[in-house]
Amino acid sequence: MVVNRGKTPSAQETFMQMAQAAGLRSRLLVTLGLLILVRLGIFIPIPGINRAAFSESLKTGGGVLGFLDIFAGGGLSAVGIFALGILPFINASIIMQLLTAAIPSLEDLQKNEGEAGRRKISQITRYVALGWAILQGTLLSSFILARFADSPGPAFVVQVTVALTAGSMFVMWVSELITERGIGNGASLLIFLNIVSSLPRSLGQTVELAQSGDRGIVGGIVILMLVFLVMIVGIVFVQEGTRRIPIISARRQVGRKLYLEQSNYLPLRLNQGGVMPIIFASAVLVLPLSLTSYISNPTFNQAVGKYLSPTSLIYIGTELLLILFFSYFYSSLVLNPEDLSRNLKKMGASIPGVRPGKATTDYISRILGRLTFLGAIFLGLVAVVPSAVENLTRVPTFRGLGATSLLILVGVAIETAKQVQTYVISQRYEGMVKQ
Repeated sequence: MVVNRGKTPSAQETFMQMAQAAGLRSRLLVTLGLLILVRLGIFIPIPGINRAAFSESLKTGGGVLGFLDIFAGGGLSAVGIFALGILPFINASIIMQLLTAAIPSLEDLQKNEGEAGRRKISQITRYVALGWAILQGTLLSSFILARFADSPGPAFVVQVTVALTAGSMFVMWVSELITERGIGNGASLLIFLNIVSSLPRSLGQTVELAQSGDRGIVGGIVILMLVFLVMIVGIVFVQEGTRRIPIISARRQVGRKLYLEQSNYLPLRLNQGGVMPIIFASAVLVLPLSLTSYISNPTFNQAVGKYLSPTSLIYIGTELLLILFFSYFYSSLVLNPEDLSRNLKKMGASIPGVRPGKATTDYISRILGRLTFLGAIFLGLVAVVPSAVENLTRVPTFRGLGATSLLILVGVAIETAKQVQTYVISQRYEGMVKQ
């Protein structure tokens, strides 16, 4: 097969390498095998619980548990040993990101200690995930599952907590195994798998609606599909969109060799926070709705149902403001303009027309602020449009999937495809060496 070594691998070349290259093929098989293993583990039930009654209450109650059940791939409603899934590890990773920005010693480990520091932070993240899994398992078994238990009591709480914690730690180990020996990021792929697993059921319900013969429903389904296709294309463009700031490296002399000025660029992503601002905003808004299940105050429940209903204007406006706030907050954690300016100065590089030091910091901050604002507006549209289209068309095909899931699906697919392409390109260079 003839390939162009200077171009991105074509689909034909990629599939040929996936079938022929032993290294890439073994990584793909490991990834598929581990994903299937985790998926099967979701349906191993925890004994002593009326799963049918709990699943029914989850469908009618929704709230935080319904939101989390999507990312658990239905494991929470099935009350399996993998009910918590990868969520404790994701929560621990978010907590460690916040702590790294707030605690100087952790920041020093991440920035100055190299690979040893990153391994230590990974180990701390695992311990935080263990503690978080124990906490979530205890709360879940004490306040929720106990209502559906055959024999509730302290022994039941301990038994369920141990089972849920062990299952979550096993899933975390599998995710790290996928990252190390498979293709893609293990935690992201597990969430991707859990979200995709809910699509067949949703599409089956849509087919049943289409078979009803109502022309309005059929037209609504077509409109909904077109809107989601347009949104997927928009997400790809925004996720891949970057602002390239030109930088120039100064001339320098090493021994007798003179290195001339070199032009390069500093890429700033349009959407620095990815899906995290929507996740944070959704968690904040879902909390009052979930409290109505445990607070028997008619005034509070009526106010929450009226003003924080997902279809109300107050809910939509609050969601947009929260997404804007968390976009700026998360962008400040991911990228620090002062650190960028300091690193450019150390490398002897500068932005044309901008003085090094504070002027460079201010310049990068202004550009980053504009990019973050545009990214936040995009995230707000992605969060609002699916619900609005569903309400207009009266077709609940993607209810529960929503903006967060759509962003995760597209983002993980892009990153995994890029990693596969990287392996294909590495096979090219191995072929050049052999020749």
